[in-house]
Amino acid sequence: MKLSRGITLFLLAMLVLWSVRGSAAERPNIVLIMSDDMGFSDLGCYGGEIATPHLDSLAAQGVRFMQFYNGARCCPTRAQLLTGLYAHQAGIGFMEPPL
Repeated sequence: MKLSRGITLFLLAMLVLWSVRGSAAERPNIVLIMSDDMGFSDLGCYGGEIATPHLDSLAAQGVRFMQFYNGARCCPTRAQLLTGLYAHQAGIGFMEPPL
């Protein structure tokens, strides 16, 4: 829990430092790809059987997550990515209206 918040704060600090120190041409390009209904090893870069050459080339030149949590549905996963908290901590865990 604290580790994910720490990683999120570190990444945000790095983004701020990169944006402050250089011109627009020197800023990093960041692409975060989130997909539903995909297993950990479905992509070729993680040892999967499915051919994903374009994603593999992006992964070879960038950062890949090697330790992460699955929110099981897109809404909790988005909440986890945006807040750095587990979905239940962010208030999205149950996704059911109160009775």
